Amino acid sequence: MPGRYETARQGQTTSVGTPVTAETTASETDCTSIAVARPTGIAVPTPRHVLGRRSIFVRGIVQGVGFRPFVFALAGRLGVSGFVRNCIDGVLIEVEGEAAAVASFEDLVVSDCPSLARIERMETETLAARGSREFVIADSEGCDRSGERHYSADVATCDACLEELSARGDRRYGYPFLNCAHCGPRFTILCRPPYDRPNTTMAGFPMCGDCRSEYDDPYARRFHAQAIACPACGPRLVAHDSEGRPLSSSPISWCRQLLLSGSVVAVKGLGGFHLACDATSETATQRLRARKHRDDKAFAVMVADLEAARRSCHVSADEAELLSSPRRPIVLLRRRDGSGIAAAVAPGNPLLGLMLPYTPLHTLLMQEAGRPLVLTSANLCDEPIAYQDLDARRRLRGIADGFLSHDRPIRVRCDDSVARIVRGRPSILRRSRGHAPEPVFLPMSCPRPILALGGHLKNTFAMARSRTVVLSHHLGDLGDWSAFRAFRESVAHYEALFDFEPQLLVRDLHPDYATTRYALERKSRSPDLHIVAVQHHHAHMASCMAENGLAGPVIAVAFDGTGYGSDGTLWGGEFLVGDYRGFRRAAHMRPVRLAGGDQAARQPWRVAVAHLMDCGQEPERQFADLPGQLLGNVRTMIRTGMHSPVTSSVGRLFDAAAALLRVRREVTYEGQAAMELEWLAAAADDEAAFPFGISGDDGAIVVDTRPLFRAMMQGVSNDIPKAQLARRFHTTLADVIASVVARLRHQTGIEDVVLTGGVFQNVLLLEMAERRLEMTGVRVHTHRRVPANDGGLSLGQLAVAAAVLGEIA
Repeated sequence: MPGRYETARQGQTTSVGTPVTAETTASETDCTSIAVARPTGIAVPTPRHVLGRRSIFVRGIVQGVGFRPFVFALAGRLGVSGFVRNCIDGVLIEVEGEAAAVASFEDLVVSDCPSLARIERMETETLAARGSREFVIADSEGCDRSGERHYSADVATCDACLEELSARGDRRYGYPFLNCAHCGPRFTILCRPPYDRPNTTMAGFPMCGDCRSEYDDPYARRFHAQAIACPACGPRLVAHDSEGRPLSSSPISWCRQLLLSGSVVAVKGLGGFHLACDATSETATQRLRARKHRDDKAFAVMVADLEAARRSCHVSADEAELLSSPRRPIVLLRRRDGSGIAAAVAPGNPLLGLMLPYTPLHTLLMQEAGRPLVLTSANLCDEPIAYQDLDARRRLRGIADGFLSHDRPIRVRCDDSVARIVRGRPSILRRSRGHAPEPVFLPMSCPRPILALGGHLKNTFAMARSRTVVLSHHLGDLGDWSAFRAFRESVAHYEALFDFEPQLLVRDLHPDYATTRYALERKSRSPDLHIVAVQHHHAHMASCMAENGLAGPVIAVAFDGTGYGSDGTLWGGEFLVGDYRGFRRAAHMRPVRLAGGDQAARQPWRVAVAHLMDCGQEPERQFADLPGQLLGNVRTMIRTGMHSPVTSSVGRLFDAAAALLRVRREVTYEGQAAMELEWLAAAADDEAAFPFGISGDDGAIVVDTRPLFRAMMQGVSNDIPKAQLARRFHTTLADVIASVVARLRHQTGIEDVVLTGGVFQNVLLLEMAERRLEMTGVRVHTHRRVPANDGGLSLGQLAVAAAVLGEIA
């Protein structure tokens, strides 16, 4: 085996700073490239006592994070010889020198590695000494020990690069694409492994002499920075009008003028286009809403720096740290009165989603604009974000008044990540740019390669061999054909990057999900491929367990909109007891009917009618303003069950409460009614709760919601303020959780409780439930690094499949 990795060839090294020629080509759709390059070396002193050499194979996120330059500098500092090279699945190091120096080298590789690196494990081997006299960065090779591969996510511009950006006289002053070994594009430009320039969309930009000199200098910040660029040799900005005609003026100044005049501009970033407008202008923001057909859902806003963020929102120390982290997510923050941000940016919402610039282009644009800008995904409705120039101009015609673009192709479209601080810790709501494709790890090993396809909404997919899980970037809702096509393309790209060929596909139980259709289509082409279906809420439970490293068993509180249940009904208010290998539905909310199925999710008043009828109340009084025939038809549907599936959903329970309190009767986006009810409740401090019932024996506990709705209607009749009633509704659900968990804990003796599902994005409910459970002494586990919503389903599906297969094996 050692001979396989003894590949440093004589005659393949050069002195530091020697130019390397490369001929490369790349396009937006074809990243094929040809490159010829030689490794860089530096002479080291002859050790007095050469006692041998060691082979060190490092796995983890060690490519595209400055790891090889770090190893090179460390070798020079310790006076050891050998080489370091990228392999497809990690970094291979051979080090030779005195015993103490070699031992120190191994320790310092772990303790002093770059902040962006993440070492999963190291495999070491003692080799025979051969008396090498220099340490080199050798050519990358296709050595692949296990098939496990890791790639860095895209990284926000570092402080050193920002200083250069604003330093007059620096050759990169004002250059929108400067980067170094510690920052810049990574995953979104990677075409194939390993992470070397010829394998990225930077292949079409041969380095100039100055950049080559920095690239070859082991003491420079850009030593082996694969995306290195400058105005002489790198990507360039270009501006187009709405008809695609190029403009000759300064692109950023042109963009500023357009934005400040109230226009909408499509701006090409790291993972795709944003639609930008002046966030302080009601007119501009409303114009964008009308063109994008987005009536109410909040827009994200970019601000120049933390000072600007504090002028717009209340920002804690934890929130400031999250905002300015290298991942640069959108962070949900509490809006300040008089923030200057247009109300139309987030109508009725006490929160704003703020982000700081994460590319030099964004930094320059924010400096030029001098005010906050809306930056929302460039798409319509459920379409995927536009990321290719021609497609963007085609799809965004009629929305954007102009295009600020560049000629560096994007290989992988990638939306912005979204996070917030909950009880002093970051919690991810959408895991995408800055996170993907960094791995997460299972508490068990996969006995064979598994691809988990996720859900229909907020889709991600996951693939694993061994214990390492690659969780994809956010792909969104798959109801639109173009979104489903993007899902298929992304799966194929990940499989190619990670040299992954699944032997098992995992899907949701729902027969009509797009992911189910994909699994069956793929099975028809590959008969030997196996398919496993995992129940929706079991996957939610397993996702939270896997993220927290739990082996089980646990009590899971899985609250969401709807998921296909094992009995063929729609679940969503579940208390499960089990582990990865199986579960039982220990308790659930009392089911009601959804008049019109999916239509009830868009018109919460329909769910309210069902709950009123269920508790013996007449809905005509509460909904007297509705057409009598429409209300009568809905009542008939509920009574007969026609087009009215049964559900235990807590998401729909929130919808019903919001409709009864006249907060929201119809929604324009998922979760709108529940969020508005939460915002209303957060403004009250009422500690009272509505009554509820718990019935059934140990095998079938049902939470009776009828007393809750009777009491709520009595509160409405007594003119109790809506905010107080909304607060009582939240308090009641927290009490329900605590009461049912107490019963199940008594029955089972289980001390670990997981809170999972999209409803637990409601911070008010989550915090109330956590505190009640913690007071009883149970161990409460929630989502932090993986979304609680359907964005985390694929991880749970994969964990379930791995556990079941392991048991069979």
